Amino acid sequence: QIPVGTDIEGMNILGLVLFALVLGVALKKLGREGEDLIRFFNSFNEATMVLVTWIMWYVPIGIMFLVGSKIVEMEDIVLLVTSLGKYIFASILGHFIHGVIILPLIYFASTRQNPQQLVAQHPDALCLTSFFFCFSSSATLPSMMKCIEENNGVDNRIS
Repeated sequence: QIPVGTDIEGMNILGLVLFALVLGVALKKLGREGEDLIRFFNSFNEATMVLVTWIMWYVPIGIMFLVGSKIVEMEDIVLLVTSLGKYIFASILGHFIHGVIILPLIYFASTRQNPQQLVAQHPDALCLTSFFFCFSSSATLPSMMKCIEENNGVDNRIS
């Protein structure tokens, strides 16, 4: 069977995005009358970012307990450690090659600027990404936005 428009279950993301865009344009057109609602949404966004930051600081503890429970259930720990070690090595090697070789080359090719200067401007966000949150961009989004706003002078509406 081929699903037809109304047969598909789930959220209508395209409609939600379109509504948000139209609402944003309408609020901006209202001028001073729409500023209260714009401030509300900005405050709501800041509160959400704080909550995400709090949650991401506790995620490693939760993952540790999930992995620990699976390790306790295992019969052959040596097999687990060797296969997990190979996976970790491959993952770290892949991220290293991507982050140290590929991304700087793309940055240099597109901007003709030294990528080391960009890395020097965002050390804390990059450290959080690589060391604490298993390369999760959603976990480091608040710190990356802070670095971009403070170190590069980008307006918070853009970041």
